[in-house]
Amino acid sequence: MKNLILLFMALMLVTSSYGQSPEKMSYQAVVRDASNNLVVNQKVGMQISILQNSPRGTSVYMETHITSTNSNGLVSLVIGDGKVISGSFSAIEWSSGSYFIKTETDPNGGNDYSIVGSSQLLSVPYAMHSITAERIVDSPSGNAKKGSSSSS
Repeated sequence: MKNLILLFMALMLVTSSYGQSPEKMSYQAVVRDASNNLVVNQKVGMQISILQNSPRGTSVYMETHITSTNSNGLVSLVIGDGKVISGSFSAIEWSSGSYFIKTETDPNGGNDYSIVGSSQLLSVPYAMHSITAERIVDSPSGNAKKGSSSSS
């Protein structure tokens, strides 16, 4: 009986670990050279930074990747899986203001980054829906309306 209980507890621990969201983000970009030609089927070096509050804000996380483009110049990578330069992806306080992603690219596969861009990280519809669901759950009557806030 004792072994059965230990087995059950071990299975619960393993099962609960699969339910956690990965602390990573998918990222895709089309890479073009200085002449606006697609960079196809070749290695590119990329440096990814997460900046806080503005496109030129404080870097809270930075990593590098060496990856390859496909026949359409598309590169796909996972932010959080690169070589960490500074910060910790899991330590980013996403609720502390706005965040921007800065990408720097070397179309020759090294770290001489000549292509730089920044864009704000925005909510996806499912994340925005979870805010509505949270308001409903937190509402004293259980039927909060969108845009309303509950107070204690």
